Amino acid sequence: MSIERFEMERYQSRYWHLVDYDLSESGVLPMTIRELLGPAADADAFISGMSLGYPLSEGSHETRANIADWYPDATAENVTVMNGGSEANFLTLWSLLSSGDRLAFMIPNYLQGYGLGRHFGRNTDTFRLRLRDGRWALDVDGLNAAVGKKTRAIMVCNPNNPAGSVLSEDEMDAVVAAADRVGAWIVADEIYRGAELRTDVASPTFYGRYDKVVVTSGLSKAFAMPGLRLGWVVAPPKMIRRIWNHHDYTTLAPSMVSDRLAALAMLPEVRESILARTRTIIRANYPVLDAWLRTHEGLFTWVPPVAGAIQYVDYDLPIRSSALTERFREDRSVLLVPGEHFGLKRGLRFGFGFDIEYTLKGLSLVDEVLAELTSAAEA
Repeated sequence: MSIERFEMERYQSRYWHLVDYDLSESGVLPMTIRELLGPAADADAFISGMSLGYPLSEGSHETRANIADWYPDATAENVTVMNGGSEANFLTLWSLLSSGDRLAFMIPNYLQGYGLGRHFGRNTDTFRLRLRDGRWALDVDGLNAAVGKKTRAIMVCNPNNPAGSVLSEDEMDAVVAAADRVGAWIVADEIYRGAELRTDVASPTFYGRYDKVVVTSGLSKAFAMPGLRLGWVVAPPKMIRRIWNHHDYTTLAPSMVSDRLAALAMLPEVRESILARTRTIIRANYPVLDAWLRTHEGLFTWVPPVAGAIQYVDYDLPIRSSALTERFREDRSVLLVPGEHFGLKRGLRFGFGFDIEYTLKGLSLVDEVLAELTSAAEA
C-alpha cells in the first residue's frame, strides 16, 4: 500500500545543508555531551566505560523511570523508548489504526499524523485552531464535527507546531470530552513541552486526564538533543505492550549511547537545568525576531508563541507560501517552511532558537526578496 510523500520533511532534508541560512530549524541550539555531563564529570571515563552492545529494546528501566517522573502518576511500565518523536508517532498510529478507522487531526500541525491516518486508517478528518482575540483558539464545534463513531483516535500537537500556542484547560477538557463521547484515544504530541517563553512551569500534559491517552515526545526540541534520536511514548501498560510489539518490526531498540544519555538528561534536576537553558535561549532570541517582524507590520500578521522556538506568520502577498519559500531559497539561499506544509495557506514558519546574529543575516536577505515582491505588487 502506497503512502503519500511527507512534503515538509522531504523539503527540509533536501535543502537544509545546502543553503547559507537555514531558518527552518524548529529546535534550539543543540547541547554538547560535555554540557550534558556537566563540567565536573569525567567525560572520558563515561565514554570509555560504555559498552556498545544492544540496549533493552524498550529502553533501560532507569531511562523509563526518569521519563515517567515528568508525568503524573506514571511509572516505568507506562513508558517505552524508541528512535525519536517521529518513530513514537509512527508506532502509535500503526498500533491504533486499522483499515476502517478514522483519525481526527488538529490543523495546523506537523503533518506526519495526517499522512499516517490516511495510510493506516480509512481517512483523516481535520479540526482547527483559529485566530481569535489575539490567540490561537481551538474550534470546539469543528472538533466535535470531526469526531464520529468511526474515530479511533484524536491527535493533537500541544504546544503546537507551528503556532507555538498552548491549549487552555477548557480546551483540553473539550478534547477529552470529544474522545470520551465515542471511546476514542487521544494521541498528544508534546515534544515542545518544557520550552515556554513566559513561565518556568512546563505546559500541562494530557497524560492522566483520561484513561485512553498516548503521549509522544522526545529529546529533539525542548531538550535540544536532536542528534540522540531518542523519543518515547507514555501510555497505559497494555498500549505500551502493543506499541512495543510493533517496534520489533522497525528499529528494535534505541542506541546504547542515546539510552545512557537520556537516563541522565531525564533526572529531575538535570531535566530542569536543560529546560532552563532552552528557555534562556528562546527568551533572549525572541525579542530580536519580534523587532524584525515589526518592521513588516501591514505585511505580516502574527501572534507571539507561548512555547517553542518557532514563530508562524501570515503575510499579505499574492503568492503561495511554497512558491515564496522557493524564492527565498533559490534567490538568497535562505530556507524557511511554508504554511502549506502545516495545512495552512499564506504563511511562513521562522525558527529563532539558534545563533541570533546568524538568524538576522538570513532575515536581511528575506527583506530583499520581500522588497522585490512588494515593489512588483505595487507596480
